[in-house]
Amino acid sequence: MYDPTRLAALVAVSEAGSITRAAQRLGFTVPALSQQLAKLEREAGAALLVRHHRGARLTGAGEVLVAAARRVLDEMDRARHELARVAGLSGGRLRVGTFTTAGMHLLPPALTAFRRAHPEVELAVAGYEPPLGIAAVADGAVDVALTHAYDPADPVPVPASVVQEPVLVEELVLVTAPGHALTAGTAGTARLPLGDLAGQPLISMAPTHPPRQGVESALARAGATPSVLVETPGYALVCALVSAGLGVAVVPEMVARTSATPVGVRPLAPGNLRRTISLVHRSDETNPAVDSFRALVRGTFGRAGG
Repeated sequence: MYDPTRLAALVAVSEAGSITRAAQRLGFTVPALSQQLAKLEREAGAALLVRHHRGARLTGAGEVLVAAARRVLDEMDRARHELARVAGLSGGRLRVGTFTTAGMHLLPPALTAFRRAHPEVELAVAGYEPPLGIAAVADGAVDVALTHAYDPADPVPVPASVVQEPVLVEELVLVTAPGHALTAGTAGTARLPLGDLAGQPLISMAPTHPPRQGVESALARAGATPSVLVETPGYALVCALVSAGLGVAVVPEMVARTSATPVGVRPLAPGNLRRTISLVHRSDETNPAVDSFRALVRGTFGRAGG
């Protein structure tokens, strides 16, 4: 029995023409998607893709499996729609809050799956930089929200009426300009002790911003020297400044792997700087749309975490 997630990954690669573009479409990291495809090839007992410098193309076996995969996925979509009708999700509205990174890279595949399963439910999306999404759920402004928290950091109070459900934990990694000595060649594959950032010019993610304050303090203790202070935290801007050679930065792995500007990437030691992405919803309400969305998010984010 083939895993539907891996079948969907193969279909995405066949449509996008490359593993990188398919990963962006699905909200995977490239290594995570490659891992899923490798598992599918082992299940199939045949090579399904041929990688080349411009992307990837299907082998003969891959074409056979993609045709079957499309039929399987279509049947699953029809089944989800029928179950939604039985469950009463033939109308209504789902209001989702999200922060920027999740909204760009993780929310789209979850909402695509939700729309396929529940095409008659109206979708509304609003932006809430953490931890504002928690208050938005508590106040009833949205039905469900994606938020995040960093480690180390002081815990964010959560109202008793709200449930916070972790769905993805990712490490923070070092990003540098391409070809930088800290990330070039074989050095880029080994974990860099945090103390080795001493004296490095740091693109600082607003040390007074509560979610990042603990991380900024850890970097300061390691001796990293603030070079540019980004007053309003924005990872796209940070990566652009890093790419231009204005300093190095420490960002979530998902941000590093999906940066629009070229950057070098290296894991840090001991790997205890992390970001946890969570789903928050009200505990005192029953909402079938929220329950369905939560299940889809758990599956999507679990795959992205690889």
